[in-house]
Amino acid sequence: MVGRDRTRTEAARRLVAQRSGQTPDIALADFGSLSAVRRLAGELLAQCPRIDVLVNNAGLISPRRENSADGIELTLAVNHLASFLLTNLLLDRLKASVPARIVTVASVAHKGARLDPAKMADPPDWTPLSAYGRSKLCNILFARALARRLDGTGVVASCLHPGLIGTQIGDRAGGFASLGWRIAKPFLKRPSSGAATSLFLATVPDPAPYAGAYVVGKAIAEPDPAARDDRLGERLWTESARLTGL
Repeated sequence: MVGRDRTRTEAARRLVAQRSGQTPDIALADFGSLSAVRRLAGELLAQCPRIDVLVNNAGLISPRRENSADGIELTLAVNHLASFLLTNLLLDRLKASVPARIVTVASVAHKGARLDPAKMADPPDWTPLSAYGRSKLCNILFARALARRLDGTGVVASCLHPGLIGTQIGDRAGGFASLGWRIAKPFLKRPSSGAATSLFLATVPDPAPYAGAYVVGKAIAEPDPAARDDRLGERLWTESARLTGL
């Protein structure tokens, strides 16, 4: 189990241990740093002789424009590039562990988002919500491009919309977006509900039908046309590889 803050990650570990009777290992990494992601991958490869399931579930909405430690717009760096890099660094171990799965948490917030891979590291039209939507579009395009590359390997890549879940992610979105989120949050589903689709894709007996799919609930759904643009997905892959040094 990976987290950024030791205190919160330890609290999550205790909760999992209490409810499952098993105590997971933890690792710490700040996904705003590509070097931290690389260190994390090294730790995981040293600790895990098998990787059966990788769930990419890190994400934020930044209230102001910031750059990552690598000079990349922070929302894109954390929400897309970190999981892109981590997944690729762990890919050989996943292939050696087949059957295996890669589950990436996207969002319905991708709808209406626009992406120019050449400008995504320093977007000219930044707002908290446009940056978040763009990163979620990247998640879907990445999952589809990854699934194409993994066809026939026994590793299945898919992505999902978890639902509107009452977490802290929107608390710091800034302005009216943050206010609206705080008002709506008591009426939204609990985080345990938000995990349901990730757990479904991680455990469904036959994951093959979900390869490259965008899943809502337990059903394959159709994302926006931009998210189905495989040429855009390949451009995204090429630029993501350049930005992460792959």
